[in-house]
Amino acid sequence: MTTSPTATPTVLFVCVHNAGRSQMAAALLEHHAEGRVQVRSAGSTPADEVNPAVVEVMGELGIDLTTEVPKRLTDGAVHGADVVITMGCGDACPIYPGKRYLDWALDDPAGLPVDRVRPIRDEIDRRVRDLLAELV
Repeated sequence: MTTSPTATPTVLFVCVHNAGRSQMAAALLEHHAEGRVQVRSAGSTPADEVNPAVVEVMGELGIDLTTEVPKRLTDGAVHGADVVITMGCGDACPIYPGKRYLDWALDDPAGLPVDRVRPIRDEIDRRVRDLLAELV
């Protein structure tokens, strides 16, 4: 997908709890895009807090998620996105014509120790960089 130089694409990352994968993806895209992409994340059933192991592994990269909170997926968030990336949320994400949908099959970091969350973070980072190269 390419956009015109004046358009700022909006990417929405969706997972079940918005406490792990989608939080990492949104933070990594925000970090790498440096304002060239609008980034949002949400969950079909948001958790009460971001996974502490996720906060820790992102902190290792200098990305602070300590103030982030899981957000509920809304039709408006999907409608306002150019690209919707799902990460294990099944059919909870509404489908709108004209949107680009990607499904990233990634392990859920819920309940995993930090040493098992790092490879998930690194795979998300690789995919985010590839996506960014397509968008801008």
